[in-house]
Amino acid sequence: MVATHNAPFSMLWQFAGNATQCEIYSAQNTIDSLLRVEAALAQAQGEQGVISVQDATAIKGACVAENIDHDELWASARNVGYPIFGLVRQISEHLPEGPDGRVHYGATTQDIMDSGLALQMSASLEALDAQLQRLGDALATQADRYKDAVMAGRTHAQQAVPTTFGASIAVVLDELRRQRERIASAHESVRVISMFGAGGTNAAQGPHSIQVRGRVAELLGLRDTDVPWHVDRDRLSEYGFVCATLCGSLAKLARDIVDLSRTEIGEVFEPFNEHRGASSTMPQKVNPISSELIIGISASASALLSAFTRIQEAGHQRAAGEWQAEWLIVPTIGALAGSALDEAIVIAEGMRVDTERMKANLRLDGGLIMAEAQMIQLADHMGREHAHDLVYAASERARAQGTVLGEALREVADEQGKGQLLPDHLVAPQDYVGEASHIVETAISNWQGSTPLAAATEHAARR
Repeated sequence: MVATHNAPFSMLWQFAGNATQCEIYSAQNTIDSLLRVEAALAQAQGEQGVISVQDATAIKGACVAENIDHDELWASARNVGYPIFGLVRQISEHLPEGPDGRVHYGATTQDIMDSGLALQMSASLEALDAQLQRLGDALATQADRYKDAVMAGRTHAQQAVPTTFGASIAVVLDELRRQRERIASAHESVRVISMFGAGGTNAAQGPHSIQVRGRVAELLGLRDTDVPWHVDRDRLSEYGFVCATLCGSLAKLARDIVDLSRTEIGEVFEPFNEHRGASSTMPQKVNPISSELIIGISASASALLSAFTRIQEAGHQRAAGEWQAEWLIVPTIGALAGSALDEAIVIAEGMRVDTERMKANLRLDGGLIMAEAQMIQLADHMGREHAHDLVYAASERARAQGTVLGEALREVADEQGKGQLLPDHLVAPQDYVGEASHIVETAISNWQGSTPLAAATEHAARR
C-alpha cells in the first residue's frame, strides 16, 4: 500500500532505497493512484447513467490531492484498517449534498486499492525496464569492446579452458534479455482493473456493471477482465518473482566481479573514485561495494519472495491477513530490484578491465589451462582416449616438477614413443576460444532486437 522508506527500516534500506521505486510506492503517489481510480469510477458511472453527469463531474473535480489531509487519512486508516473509508469521507466533504452521496458508488475498498496497486506495479515494472535498457546497453558495449580479450574460463572455481571476457559478459546480457521478456509478461499480468464489489459479483453496480468496469479500465490505461481477482494473487506473485529473479541475475554479475577483483586474480574491478570501497583501518582497501550490495539485495529479495506465495493462500472472497502482507512486500521488493539495477549500472558503465593480467593468468599453473585444447589437437592423430591419457600424464608431471605443460607433454610423448605424433606448434589460448566471437555478436544482436516495455506498451495502446 505504502512504501516505508521514511521509517527507521534498516541500514540496507539507506543504501537500497531506489528513488524512483520509492516515489512510485510513496504515500503521496499511493493516494494519487486511489484518487485516479475514484475519479475514473465516477466518470464511467456518469457516462453509463448510473449517476448523473453533473455528479460525476463534481466528484472528479473533488478527487485531487489538495483535498486530502494525509495525517487525518492515515489516522482513520489505522482505526478502520484501510484508507478508503477515510478517503471517501474527505472527498465527500468537498462536495455539496447530492454528489457527496455518489462517491465510491457500488464499489468496495479492495476494488479501489487493487486498481491503484495495478497502476503502481505497472509503473514500477516500466521503471525497472528503463533501467534494464541502460544496463543492457552498457554491457553490450563492454561485450563488444572485450570480445577478443582472452581470459581463463573457470569451472568449479578453477581454471578450465580459455574464453573471452566479452563472451562472459554476453552470457549475462542474454540473461537480462530474458528478464526483459519476463518483465513484459508480468506487466501484462498486473495492469488489470479490479472492480467487482463486496463479494466479487459486482451486484451493487447494477445492470451496467460490465460497461462501467470496462470504461474505468480504459480511463486508467488498464486491461479489463470479467473475472475478479480480490483473492487470486498470482499476479502479485509474478511481480515478486520477476523482481527477485532480476536481483538474482544481477547477483551473478556481481559475484563474478567480486571473484575477478580478488588480489590473486586482479582482472576486473569496479569503477574507482577517492575513498570508494575504503576501509576504516586498512588504507590499501578498495572493496567491491556495488557488487556486495547487489549480493545482499538479492539475498533479501530471495527471502522476501517466499511471502508472495504465502499471500496466494487468501481464502473465500476476501483475505484475512494475507492482503496486509502485500503492503510491505510489494513496494519493498520493487525498491530492492531498482536498487540492484542502480548498482549494476555503476559496475557496467565504469568497470576497469586489466587485459594484461588476464594474459598473465593464462600462464599460471604452467599453462595447464591448455590441457583440453592440446588433447583435442592430438586426438586426430592418436584418438581421444590415448590423447587424454598422454596429456593427463603430462599434466601430473608439469604440476609435480613446476614446469610448463608443453614441455612436459613432449617429454612424456618421447618416453612413450609418441613424440613424432606431436605437431611443431601446440595450440595457443587465442586459438582455442571456439564460438566466443559468435556468442558475443549473437547476444548483442538479440539484446538490440529486444523491445523496451515503454515501446511495447505504447504500441498496445494504439491498437
